[in-house]
Amino acid sequence: MIIYNKLIRDRIPEIIEKSGKKFTIEKLNDEEYLKCLNLKLQEELNEYLEDNSVDELADLVEVIHAILKHKNVSYSDFEKIRLDKKGKRGGFEEKLFLKTVE
Repeated sequence: MIIYNKLIRDRIPEIIEKSGKKFTIEKLNDEEYLKCLNLKLQEELNEYLEDNSVDELADLVEVIHAILKHKNVSYSDFEKIRLDKKGKRGGFEEKLFLKTVE
């Protein structure tokens, strides 16, 4: 038996069931869910940092979407926040690396 104790995507139980294996799952309350989303965010970030794949970036964005939904923030509102910050402080297109300030 393998013990996972982690947040999974919605269709994973269906996939495991089709494989003929038995499993146990638990429905999380809102507080546990947000805690697990934050852990999943870190997990997906670590996976991206290991192999720099676009596939892992997609997983990271999926978790961000779930966090936004949980916080009742629409993606368009989130995008407005991002663009506002970019307008005020810029993006990262210029590849600038700050070394010192006196």
